[in-house]
Amino acid sequence: MSQTALIVEDEIFVALDLERILTDAGYQVAGIAADSRTAYETAPGCSFAFVDVNLRDGATGPDIARRLVHDYGVKIVFVTANPAQIATDIQALGYIRKPFSERAILAAAAMASGSPIDDVPEELMPFKLTIGN
Repeated sequence: MSQTALIVEDEIFVALDLERILTDAGYQVAGIAADSRTAYETAPGCSFAFVDVNLRDGATGPDIARRLVHDYGVKIVFVTANPAQIATDIQALGYIRKPFSERAILAAAAMASGSPIDDVPEELMPFKLTIGN
C-alpha cells in the first residue's frame, strides 16, 4: 500500500506544519481537508490520515474517521487538543495531543504505513494496545 497521507485539519498553520513534516520525511500528502466534504473527496488512494476532532463544519472529525476507515480503509491517527471527544468505537491507531512534536508525527506515520518504529514517543497515545516495536 502507498504511503499517502490525508490531513484533516482546519487550522491552516497546523495543517501546513503536518504537511511539511510528512513531505520532508518522504511521505506523499494527498491534500488538506478542513471539512468533511473535502476529506471524502481526497480520501481515495490514501493509506492513513491525521484527523482533528473539531473542524470547520463542527465536531465532525470522529464521523469523518469512521467513514474513512469503513469506506476507504484508511488508518486513522487523531491529532487533537480534545482527546476526550474521540469516540471509543472508532478503529483508530491512537491520538497525538496538540501541541505535537515532529517525532510523534513521524512515529505515528511510520506505524500507520507499516514501517518499523525504533522508539515511540510518550505523547503518541494508543487507544487500545500499547504501541510496541
